[in-house]
Amino acid sequence: MKKNTDTQVPETSEERSHRVGPIVSSAHLAAGKSAELSELEFGLIVASNAFNRWMVRCMTAAGLPDLSPLDVLVLHSVNHRNRPKKSADICLVLNVEDSHTVTYALKKLLKHGVVGSEKRGKETFYTVTDKGEAICKSYSEIREDCLVDSLRTLGFSNADLGSIASFLRGVSGLYDQAARSAASL
Repeated sequence: MKKNTDTQVPETSEERSHRVGPIVSSAHLAAGKSAELSELEFGLIVASNAFNRWMVRCMTAAGLPDLSPLDVLVLHSVNHRNRPKKSADICLVLNVEDSHTVTYALKKLLKHGVVGSEKRGKETFYTVTDKGEAICKSYSEIREDCLVDSLRTLGFSNADLGSIASFLRGVSGLYDQAARSAASL
């Protein structure tokens, strides 16, 4: 609190942030032109780690333990719209550069019996099995019970979430472009 001779005046959030500084993982990155970008990056880091932990635990609760976050994403991608998918298509949709990680995830999912494969010429197409579809349905129900209502308590509407998603996709494109630029240095 700021001291005033007459009364105590609470600090504003802006005053508090100047006193504390930005919330970042690396102060040396916040020392440049945009401390706010460092704050965004730290938010992405902690949100990404929390999201990965959530996916794994939700999938375990749905009946399929011992999967990595990428395994969970690949299963949901294969299940998406009930159409056969090539591993290259999954990589494209998930923005995964290292295709061997998706190939490994698909092999794991095949072993668990939640994904099936079919050769068509030189291409392999993947589809979700009945077991995989049931697991995805269970995951969806657990997600509704544990997560969706909680988001409402934070005051976010579906439109707000859509705006945030759009912003994150835009930021993703900026980071992709920056990665290409950095690779050419």
